[in-house]
Amino acid sequence: MSTTFNYEPDQLQAGLLALAVHLVFFSLLYFGFAWQTQPVRTMSVDLWRSLPDVKVAPPQEPKAVEVTPPVQPVTPQPPAQPEKLVKPEIALPDKKMKKEPEPKPVAAEPEKKVEKKTAAEIRKERELELAIERERIAVEQAAQEAERAARARAEQDALEKAAQNAALDAMVNEYKAKIIAKIRRNIVKPPDVRDDARAEFRVTLLPGGTVLTAELKKSSGNAAYDNAVERAILKSQPLPLPADVALFNRFRVLLLVFRPVE
Repeated sequence: MSTTFNYEPDQLQAGLLALAVHLVFFSLLYFGFAWQTQPVRTMSVDLWRSLPDVKVAPPQEPKAVEVTPPVQPVTPQPPAQPEKLVKPEIALPDKKMKKEPEPKPVAAEPEKKVEKKTAAEIRKERELELAIERERIAVEQAAQEAERAARARAEQDALEKAAQNAALDAMVNEYKAKIIAKIRRNIVKPPDVRDDARAEFRVTLLPGGTVLTAELKKSSGNAAYDNAVERAILKSQPLPLPADVALFNRFRVLLLVFRPVE
């Protein structure tokens, strides 16, 4: 036994119509949800001293879309755009003015009673002030006297020191003259020496007058005369020195000048 299916034209049209109705139904569902999606809302805030009398309209509730299977394909209409919401204006309340604290009343101090002094008390106070003043003057005078005495002692010490230095310089010059005179007696003057020739020697001595070195610092221009002076310095030792050993530092190094004619 074999079964055969015969498709009639009416059944084919009914199937196509059912398929078209389903497509329209799914299209309406898709676009209906897409149109109901609202854009991201932004908010701006304005500061006001007081709230304006503005009535804010409540947002409309989305309406449910009823879908009925049409007989023929229906072109979906674009949904109406949602109404723009009125942005609420927010104002901050006024800040309360700070009240400055009222100054507290200051109680007046009671007047001090001035005690009247007797004549004896006034006399005692005056005598005490005079005694203090006399003491101050005495202290100042004593300080001035001490300063004058110290200045006088300093001046006297300076005079004595100057006198000692003058006496010491005179002694040094005297012994230098003795040393030069002794050396000059031992100089053998060579011929053809100019009278204005001048030879300078730096002589270093040891205690007792022994010559350690005799260094020519400035030549006279005549080598023979320079050599004659050097030989005379070495020949004249020991050179004369003062007996006081404490004065030897003034003679340790001598700068001596020699001329053919003095």
